[in-house]
Amino acid sequence: METSLNADLLDNLLTIAGRSSAVREQVRVWSMSGVERLTFTDGTTAIFKYAKKPFDREERALQLARTFGVPVPAVHASAVVDGWLGMLLEDLGAPAREADDLDGATAAVVLHRTRTAATLPVLDREGLHRLPSRALEHLGQLRKAERWQDADDVEDALDRIAQAAEARSAGTTTAPFGWVHSEFHPTSLHIGRHGWRLLDFARAFTGPGLLDLASWHGTLDTPDPLRLRVFLETYVTEGGTPDVLAERGELPAENWALGWHRMWAVEWFMEQSIRWINDPATDPAYIKAVRRHLTDILHLLKI
Repeated sequence: METSLNADLLDNLLTIAGRSSAVREQVRVWSMSGVERLTFTDGTTAIFKYAKKPFDREERALQLARTFGVPVPAVHASAVVDGWLGMLLEDLGAPAREADDLDGATAAVVLHRTRTAATLPVLDREGLHRLPSRALEHLGQLRKAERWQDADDVEDALDRIAQAAEARSAGTTTAPFGWVHSEFHPTSLHIGRHGWRLLDFARAFTGPGLLDLASWHGTLDTPDPLRLRVFLETYVTEGGTPDVLAERGELPAENWALGWHRMWAVEWFMEQSIRWINDPATDPAYIKAVRRHLTDILHLLKI
């Protein structure tokens, strides 16, 4: 983000919030978003978060979640400048400890019980089973741009998944179906001295809650269905619907969840490659991640 645009966005937020200048400290910054801690002259602090598409809907999602009773940081002010969303958020401070699986299950139960918001994007069965076809469309665009030329194996895997997708997507709307955080990881759950807050709602949507539960343990390690099964059972123990354990698409819930979560990630990586990032220099890393996930998908969804 250009320095002048960043400064203009912050100036707008400070004016809306009735604040003067602040000392800025970077917390996390990348090409499409950033997080800074602001310290004001009276010693109080706030979080300055900014992002461009497709991460520019977070203010609305946070406000909806808070209205519906989900513990999230308060939004003090928001503004849009040249397509960039900026927010002044409640500063939760350093966490008291890292979130564990019990914390994750508890937070997921609260989120999945929350009333569905009509303004959120929806990923239903049709949308889910179209993910491999959408990924193939992204691949076609990449190849027209003379990129991903040595990725025939990616095309073959996506073709196989697309052919099986209608059958394997059965059960998409089985409970829990509603709010999906979409970035549901321990780092997105702040455990403070007075309770927890759920962060990072930039890509929240309405869909199968199993995608959140499958994302909790991350995607860097080999998918572990047994570990996820234990997490699903913890979710039920903490008050989540027992339907979370039901078979879907003739698969155990944990396989279905891990497989479709990886497919959701693959489509997102490929869209980033051609649309949001669109930088050929990043292709080797994206291709490597996509290949790894596709191998997992074929195994998990038994294709």
